[in-house]
Amino acid sequence: MKDNTTDPLIDVAQLKVGMFIHLDLGWMSHPFPLSSFKLSSEDQLLVLRRLGLKQVRWSPAKSELSDDAPPVPAPASEPLNPELSPEQQQKEAHRKALAAQREALSLCEKQYAEAAAAFKGIVDLVPRAPVNSRDQSTALVSALLDKMLVEGDLNIRLLNEGAGDRGTAHALNVSIISLLLGRAFGLGRDEMMDLGVGALLHDIGKLDLPPRLRHRDESFTTAESQVYQTHVVKGVALAKQMDLAAGPLLVIAQHHENADGTGFPQRINVDRMSAASRIVALVNRFDGLCNPLLVSKAMTPHEALSLMFAQGRSRFDATMLNAFIRMMGVYPPGSTVQLTDDRYALVVAVNSSRPLKPRVMVHDPKIPRDEALVVNLEDHPDLGIRRSLKPGALPRASLDYLSPRARVAYFFESVAASPMGEVAV
Repeated sequence: MKDNTTDPLIDVAQLKVGMFIHLDLGWMSHPFPLSSFKLSSEDQLLVLRRLGLKQVRWSPAKSELSDDAPPVPAPASEPLNPELSPEQQQKEAHRKALAAQREALSLCEKQYAEAAAAFKGIVDLVPRAPVNSRDQSTALVSALLDKMLVEGDLNIRLLNEGAGDRGTAHALNVSIISLLLGRAFGLGRDEMMDLGVGALLHDIGKLDLPPRLRHRDESFTTAESQVYQTHVVKGVALAKQMDLAAGPLLVIAQHHENADGTGFPQRINVDRMSAASRIVALVNRFDGLCNPLLVSKAMTPHEALSLMFAQGRSRFDATMLNAFIRMMGVYPPGSTVQLTDDRYALVVAVNSSRPLKPRVMVHDPKIPRDEALVVNLEDHPDLGIRRSLKPGALPRASLDYLSPRARVAYFFESVAASPMGEVAV
């Protein structure tokens, strides 16, 4: 992230609405969605004062101050100018929807970047300050729950593949989707915390493996596969050094076990796996199929779900697998699809309560790619998805326009904050 350490300091008592500030507490140590943001209300000023800070950094160039009164945030949806022609109104509506769409994606990506930076700090702490790394892990999961996993509907959002290195992206993918699935099962706060910490740290044992053996590869020899599998035992040992609670410890110990007893290292069946372990084992497998070591081996999210469903009676907890498929949608974010009107599209967000009607970016030659609006299929009863297909099966023009990610990373966003308005399709 950009270094803003040259920004001047200001006493918290002198802050005003409209100032753009930077909190140097770390994303986990404050209740705001981002660590750098423009103050928009007196309530935010009150929260800042309660944090006990004496000074914060602020960016005058990014601030919007008025001598007379603090700026009032623009309403979420401004009415169109009735003096405009219908064509001009349509263009204005498109402009506003596009701006809202970019703002929602930008917020997700900034939050992901802060979460990724926090996770990297945790990993760095494990060898030299294991108990401190445990506390930081707990704080990060608490921040995920408090800042985003809030009441109401949520979208699972596709992010760009540059959102983090492979290990960090995998840890966050598994954590975020596991928490969403735990929420779907109605887990309480303590159970969600155990699930989140276990999911975040499930691969922590790989720190003690040679780098080339940290990611399973089909070319591994039997001996190399055996070394790879020791990351579970090594992870349990590190977890004990971190003094993790029993819940997350079980997740680390059991995240490669299968419902039918064919997993490793203990070869236990579903009856001996904790609920959190069953969730993480499921999500871990999904992300492994979508984001393998070799990009050429990657399955589309739709293909991964289809394969897991085919194996579901033996490998996974059937109830959890069915709930997972409902939550991710038949066409998860990252899926390339053909619509019922023959156009091609990329699924960019799915609302778990409407699995057959995700939001998609549609290839429309008449609209420049950087102005392409995401279409909410729920708003278009006559438009749906005909089939899922591999990116390589797309026509060249559609492939270039949609630019499917080689690797997928997920985050979540509030539906209320998403651009859901009706647009021309």
